[in-house]
Amino acid sequence: MAASDRVALGPLVGSIDQGTSSSRFLVFNAKTAELLSHHQVEIQQKFPKEGWVEQDPKEILKSVYECVERTCEKLQQLNIDITNIKAIGVSNQRETTVVWDKITGEPLYNAIVWLDLRTQSTVERLLKRIPGNNKSFFKFRTGLPLSTYFSAVKLRWLLDNVEEIRQAVDNGRAMFGTIDSWLIWCLTGGKNGGVHCTDVTNASRTMLFNIHSLDWDPELCQFFDIPMEILPKVRSSSEIYGLMKICPSLKSGALTGVPISGCLGDQSAALVGQMCFQDGQAKNTYGTGCFLLCNTGQKGSVAIAGAVVRWLRDNLGIVKTSQEIEKLAAEVGTSYGCYFVPAFSGLYAPYWEPSARGIICGLTQFTNKNHIAFAALEAVCFQTREILDAMNKDCGIPLSQLQVDGGMTNNKVLMQLQSDILCIPVVKPSMPETTALGAAMAAGAAEGVGIWSLNPGDLTAVTCERFEPQINPEESEYRYARWKKAVMKSMGWETSEAPSNGDTSIFCSLPLGFFIMSSMVMLIGAKYVSGNDK
Repeated sequence: MAASDRVALGPLVGSIDQGTSSSRFLVFNAKTAELLSHHQVEIQQKFPKEGWVEQDPKEILKSVYECVERTCEKLQQLNIDITNIKAIGVSNQRETTVVWDKITGEPLYNAIVWLDLRTQSTVERLLKRIPGNNKSFFKFRTGLPLSTYFSAVKLRWLLDNVEEIRQAVDNGRAMFGTIDSWLIWCLTGGKNGGVHCTDVTNASRTMLFNIHSLDWDPELCQFFDIPMEILPKVRSSSEIYGLMKICPSLKSGALTGVPISGCLGDQSAALVGQMCFQDGQAKNTYGTGCFLLCNTGQKGSVAIAGAVVRWLRDNLGIVKTSQEIEKLAAEVGTSYGCYFVPAFSGLYAPYWEPSARGIICGLTQFTNKNHIAFAALEAVCFQTREILDAMNKDCGIPLSQLQVDGGMTNNKVLMQLQSDILCIPVVKPSMPETTALGAAMAAGAAEGVGIWSLNPGDLTAVTCERFEPQINPEESEYRYARWKKAVMKSMGWETSEAPSNGDTSIFCSLPLGFFIMSSMVMLIGAKYVSGNDK
């Protein structure tokens, strides 16, 4: 193809979006934020035991290379010059833990995925070393409670249980990272000079990161008995980390030398992609999980809630597809007094009650699967309401509207319910790829790249679908109070010593609840949110 035939679009930015279920590579126009092309490859999850969830780091890397190659091919078919890709951002599933050998470049064990629950006994052992068995003992330093969820506990398990990793640490060959670190190291050269780094948003989800110093905390590393030399260097979310190196699977080689200059954990990236740069703005991502972030200036909160739709589909067989939930719920328009608390693995913030288990209560002979479907959607909304109440109490900034994204936002019944239960508007952008967009914005805005302006006046206006509350506040408060009554009834069912009842679907073990951490400025990278040059 002659150069004169190519479409002139100006500078472009690529975005690697590596999620729990798939990897994607997307390319955006840096001037208009238009999505030009993308490719997606699904990732296999392995379930070696009940509650265990693993992925192959090499499969993840291969999928990223495939996505890059296929997207470049699609752009060329559109007559778009791929040499105009001037930067690449990385967004990733958070907390998922990888350890690899820096000499061979090989992973030393499968990646332990964020929702894996094998570390409960590790958590209990660590709790015994904390005064009063206080799981919030380190919260001032980390913003996080001690939980199976975060990377430090997964890394401790690997050090305790995998001989190859212990030997690699002893021999000075081991490297630890979340998925962002693994990808950036490989993409910038791997064993031949790859850059071992992470950004503040991912580091903040490890329980080894001090949210005040914005660096690894020596005392936390000592408590978990994790050698600091295996940790990646913590850097901001928007700077040049290194240059893309060629890989055998990339036939074109067009991205060789392109700077990798943006890195954000997926939910922080979505907050940027939603352009929540002002105090009091918040977004909720509805997907496999349900992730709520709020920009509160100098303090902030992050929460995660689980979606119950897959459980209804895969475990109960109420529906064959997730989309059928909306139809079932719409047919009745009410739960008829039925409440669903999806505490399958205990309750998290604001309760932090591991003895809780999921319940469906308020059943009558009239109750049918439609009412249960409606109650399941309401459960997602009630959990969001609980964490928003906690946010408002902590930071004193009332939320005027909630911006939303993610696959479940296609469910109009869910979006209307969310608005009704929060008593505020819910706003859904027409461009749904906010996670990848946020990583692209960070990459394009980095010093030394400078092709994407983050000044509010320069940002492209986003068209949105808006859901306004349709019930009165008294009705909303009544339903919310009944939900909280149901939550109380879910507590005290189990202890950690209870014997297993055998194999069940992994979706029975998902941590469907809330987690909290702090410091929005730290999460986004103060450099390009607050205007500080930190």
